[in-house]
Amino acid sequence: MKLAHKQIAIIGGGPGGLTLARLLQLQGANVTVYERDYNQEARLQGSPLDLHEGSGLAAVYKAGLFEAFKQNFRPGADKKLIMNEKAEIAYSDHDAKPEENFGHAHFRPEIDRGPLRNMLLDSLQPGTVIWDRHFIRMEKQHEGWLLYFNNGATAYADLVVAGDGANSKIRPYLTDIKAFYSGITMVEFTIPNAEKAVPTIHTLLNDGKIMAFGKEKCLLMGMKGNGELTFYASLKVPENWATTNGLDYSDTAQLQEWFQTEYIEWDSKWNELFESPATVIPRPIYCMPLDQTWEAQSNLTLLGDAAHVMPPFAGEGANMAMLDALELSECLTSNEYDSIQEAIAAYETNMRKRAAKAAQESLENGEHMHSDKALTTMLELFNSH
Repeated sequence: MKLAHKQIAIIGGGPGGLTLARLLQLQGANVTVYERDYNQEARLQGSPLDLHEGSGLAAVYKAGLFEAFKQNFRPGADKKLIMNEKAEIAYSDHDAKPEENFGHAHFRPEIDRGPLRNMLLDSLQPGTVIWDRHFIRMEKQHEGWLLYFNNGATAYADLVVAGDGANSKIRPYLTDIKAFYSGITMVEFTIPNAEKAVPTIHTLLNDGKIMAFGKEKCLLMGMKGNGELTFYASLKVPENWATTNGLDYSDTAQLQEWFQTEYIEWDSKWNELFESPATVIPRPIYCMPLDQTWEAQSNLTLLGDAAHVMPPFAGEGANMAMLDALELSECLTSNEYDSIQEAIAAYETNMRKRAAKAAQESLENGEHMHSDKALTTMLELFNSH
């Protein structure tokens, strides 16, 4: 095996990095994951993920984790309501959707990020993940890299895989191509104990999702298994809007006033979302150029957002990351390639092509969802399924 006696370092313990670690360990490879979080419980996990049959779920199957996934996913959480700005329901699949439909092309089972991460962590050999390793830089040493972390620790690796997200510090060692702003910013709100805090919206959600469209803006929301509600106010604004709008994101009264001004033609029923204290994070949405390319290296590659950050409007980000992990592991352990560099080149060529297609769909969906015909377009899309 090309990886025999090679030390592989995966930087970042997200879905892509942990899936790759699991798949490589199943092939006997020597893998360490370096994660910046202080420990397993350190981070507020974001909105739930929906895994797709040909990508995220394909990686779950290959990793031997399908039964664990079935114990952790949230049946029925993929049910949705599509609504207009007046809070009127234009589409519902609550009565028509089977809770378990594995194998069906349009089944997209939901799983919270925490349980997905824990499922992947539990599948790894003890000591695979080293916590509190915030990567700061690396330098070439022998055939590989010497890694430096901000707590003073160092580590050597023959092969480094960057799974360190949209703001990857490792990507510049491979390419200077940068992401571009999509024109859309999403303001993420996380409300604890939604049943008590936002009872009307909580009842309407019924443990599923709501997508509301109107006046070139959206509200997108879904429950988490722990009772939190995560929702996004999504709108077209300049790239620096989040830091120049004068908003104090910890001030509930300010955010209420902002919503009622910015979403002025939206029904007052939505106001409930902005009346409760929430953790609020503005997220300008970026995308890698669809024609990006670089020369493959023998000791460095990328997966997930580090390779191809894209808008979330096709639900493809985590799915692409997990499919990256699946395809990279297959290339690295295949007898088809004579060298690690050849295996990486094959992986990267296909990954870029596949990711560009997903990113194009995500960009187009983003345009549709923030257009004046958003509701009509989205209804056509879901009715066609």
